[in-house]
Amino acid sequence: MNLPDNFVFSQGNLQDYVDCKRRFQLRYIERRSWPAIKAEPALVHEEWMQLGARFHRMVEQALSGVPAEQINVSPEDEKLSLWWRNYLSLHGKLTGIENAPEEELSFFPELTLSAGVGGYRLLAKYDLIVITSAGQLVIYDWKTSVKRPRREWLADRLQTRVYPYLLVRAGQTLTGGLPVPPEKVSMVYWFAGYPDDPERFPYNQPAFERDSSYLEGLINEISGLEPTQFTLTDVLQQCTYCQYRSLCDRGTRAGEFTGEEAEGTLAELSDLLFDLDTIPEIGYD
Repeated sequence: MNLPDNFVFSQGNLQDYVDCKRRFQLRYIERRSWPAIKAEPALVHEEWMQLGARFHRMVEQALSGVPAEQINVSPEDEKLSLWWRNYLSLHGKLTGIENAPEEELSFFPELTLSAGVGGYRLLAKYDLIVITSAGQLVIYDWKTSVKRPRREWLADRLQTRVYPYLLVRAGQTLTGGLPVPPEKVSMVYWFAGYPDDPERFPYNQPAFERDSSYLEGLINEISGLEPTQFTLTDVLQQCTYCQYRSLCDRGTRAGEFTGEEAEGTLAELSDLLFDLDTIPEIGYD
């Protein structure tokens, strides 16, 4: 057993493990600090990260009832202003909700859910969950990447599996205790720079069963590894944007910033900001 009993899994650290077992060990078990720059140029990378974080906070304010006109955006922030205008144009056009009147929708922004998987806790923080009067549950995730990711890339991310799975497992807190059928769940990635081209992933019972088996197996695998079994990835491209690349003798120069890596970093930061005391408890199986 290499993990503490109170270790919490998320799509972020599971993605790190799938990308590179050694990165998972260094970051989450050894908690090794290594100040390598993730992407060049560093200033552009940092500024884009800050813009993405500000956009998420602005959307959270709007969904929490703050009038849009009271959410200030400096005219100098051209990119953020564009994202904000694109978000405001989304009003009444939520993909996957089939033109339901707003009064028939229930909004749950910045919600965290958790459930027991493989003897550990798995949790996710959602940008937005919308429930219709017909019982449809739509997960929204805001993306601020420079380039619009390919559907295949998104489909392969752990987030696309963990978020719908956990909503089925723990969504009863939103439905008055009623079960959440997988067929009622879908996930939408909405891109602030590409507002008219979201990506939607419907869910179903076979996908839920596959994810349940896969995630439990993945967590059991991680918890059963010995320290020497956290091996380096064979995909050297994974090292390009990794802060530990010089520690692992996988190069010293950071990859060029394109924006996709910013999304991954933002997700990692979001995972670290969870307030565990506010997460509703879900019993372990």
